Amino acid sequence: MTPTDRKKLVVAHSLLADAPQHEVETNRALARWLAHILGLKYGGIYDAQLHRGRDLYLLPTQTLVGAAAARELGVRGPEDLWGGYVEHDFICTKAISHGLLNHHAHAPEGWSPLFSQRVRSVVLDGLSVFSFEDARPAAEHLLYAGPIRLKPIHACAGRGQEVIDSLDQFDAVLARPDAKKLFSEGVVLEQDLSQVITHSVGQSFVAGKVLSYCGEQYLTEDPQGEAVYGGSDLLVVQGDYDELLKLELADDVRLAIHQAQVFDRAADEAYPGFYASRRNYDIAQGLDSTGKPRSGVLEQSWRLGGASSAEVAALQSFINDPAMHAIQVSSVETYIDQALPADAIEVYRGPAQDSEFLLKYVTVKSYDG
Repeated sequence: MTPTDRKKLVVAHSLLADAPQHEVETNRALARWLAHILGLKYGGIYDAQLHRGRDLYLLPTQTLVGAAAARELGVRGPEDLWGGYVEHDFICTKAISHGLLNHHAHAPEGWSPLFSQRVRSVVLDGLSVFSFEDARPAAEHLLYAGPIRLKPIHACAGRGQEVIDSLDQFDAVLARPDAKKLFSEGVVLEQDLSQVITHSVGQSFVAGKVLSYCGEQYLTEDPQGEAVYGGSDLLVVQGDYDELLKLELADDVRLAIHQAQVFDRAADEAYPGFYASRRNYDIAQGLDSTGKPRSGVLEQSWRLGGASSAEVAALQSFINDPAMHAIQVSSVETYIDQALPADAIEVYRGPAQDSEFLLKYVTVKSYDG
């Protein structure tokens, strides 16, 4: 989208009918905020009858899947949405980070072996599994090198994951009543790291601007005691990754940026129907079971995510001050009812999916580097 597209109507859209309230309200708040920044009209939540035929700028909560879905929403390319589009569901999940056990393993329609070939050097050791029959051989192949992490491909915010230390423990997973459904829907088996730091690297293309960023994300504890996404601290620049790499950055951050770039280019090459105006990548850095440092891209987010509010805050700062080169922004999610910090921008306050309370807010600080 360019600044001349003044007739566009900014619309929030929750693709999941049973989406939790906090996700729907966050989506709505970001759409309203972005419309204000861009000087466009805010059209509320997408309504097929009300908005059909209108020139929309869409903020979907999920990556759009399939030509029919995009066509129904009037999305023709990355200039029509802040998010992404893929031809098949698995492409926008953790599944593409790893290859299959062998050429006999079950693969979903549209699977591209080229992608895993291109990213092998920038991801952790792991395999993607799409059938119950392939699960045990894949686990056996990986467990010889140490503990593995089981990750359902459609889970988000770190939920549903578990660490497997032995084949006996994995067999117990296979014996569960829902095991066949779990593995047929897709599971990633990936080496488990200790002392992990998770970097966020990405880009947003909006309003004729390119924003590139790096930073770290951190976890918080939800009311059930599970470690879940708690926020991101980002350093954002105007321009491509080259502008970001001109700043003083630690070697581990530079490595994370390089790995994200390789992953990003592989997606364009292996899945040519894919496009996205928001491209976010999580890179884990920690120690493997032998104490050796490892770094690898965990997954991509071609949709609104936890750091999206921070990206909108950065965009507003750059539009307010076009000469500004870089800024530090943070998104925070906490399950503790508290007053906002000074100068924070509230994004959501209310009930969450599995708890009575969730607070989301953003802070902005100048970059003095």
